[in-house]
Amino acid sequence: MRTTPLVLIFALACGGASTPVETPETPTRYEVPASPDLQTVLAAPWRDGDRARDGQRHPAETLAFFGLEPDMTVVECWAGGGWYTRILAPYLRDRGKLISGGLDPEDERRGQYERNFRAMLERHPELYDQVEVRTLHPGNFLDGVPDESVDLVLTFRSVHNWIRSEGHDPNDYFGAAARVLKPGGVLGVVQHRAHEDMEEARTGTTGYVAESYVIELAERAGLVLDDRSEVNANPRDTHMHEGGVWSLNPVGRGGAYTAQERDALGESDRMTLRFRKPEALPAAEAAPAPARSRSAAMPDEEEQGDAAP
Repeated sequence: MRTTPLVLIFALACGGASTPVETPETPTRYEVPASPDLQTVLAAPWRDGDRARDGQRHPAETLAFFGLEPDMTVVECWAGGGWYTRILAPYLRDRGKLISGGLDPEDERRGQYERNFRAMLERHPELYDQVEVRTLHPGNFLDGVPDESVDLVLTFRSVHNWIRSEGHDPNDYFGAAARVLKPGGVLGVVQHRAHEDMEEARTGTTGYVAESYVIELAERAGLVLDDRSEVNANPRDTHMHEGGVWSLNPVGRGGAYTAQERDALGESDRMTLRFRKPEALPAAEAAPAPARSRSAAMPDEEEQGDAAP
């Protein structure tokens, strides 16, 4: 079942009335235009609670950089709270396909993240009834997605969790992305960016990762860096925070900063990288596919991809 704990507020046309809060018994039903363009989706009422972050996350520019088109098959890895899903699913619903590669909902320690996400999908079939749900973690690595069937794989602020996963290394995740991509397909990565000389830059423990390490991981999977963008850069971010990246908005963990200080700093400095899968090599030259791990690694309890900064 897919129903949502997500609280959505909708406005009444009656002047002077208090704004009611949607309850599980009375979900709002949105009118979704056929094959909407991206700007229509970004301005849609189901994103009323998300748009405050657009100035920090630049969804239109980011998705354009990754080459998103409405007729693509797209995998979103670890959708978290669904911030980008609320853009991708309606945009792709009529002409393309969105596959959510998430967590195992039965996982004893972390399954609630996925159950909450699937609840959101079930609650609004007018937006999400075409989303296909598959498992990326733990241990499955998109087994339900055929090889070379996907145009675009996206991951937003999840690579540090892949690096920290227990029982296998981040190559498993990048390998899964490379496997499902069509030749010429794109892996788009947005990730908190560490200074290259930070001690934790290759461990992911602060949420920040060295850009050179992300590139290395993608290249190990056979992908090629196609381009990089500074659209999600934030020069105000010092990268050195008492509670790691989670000290900043939107999590704001700990007492290192006041709300005003967090607002002044903004969200994290982020790399935005586009990798491409090379066109298929002749069989004699093609490298063997990497083995797929089956270990049940545990992700970060503070953040599931889009669930936090």
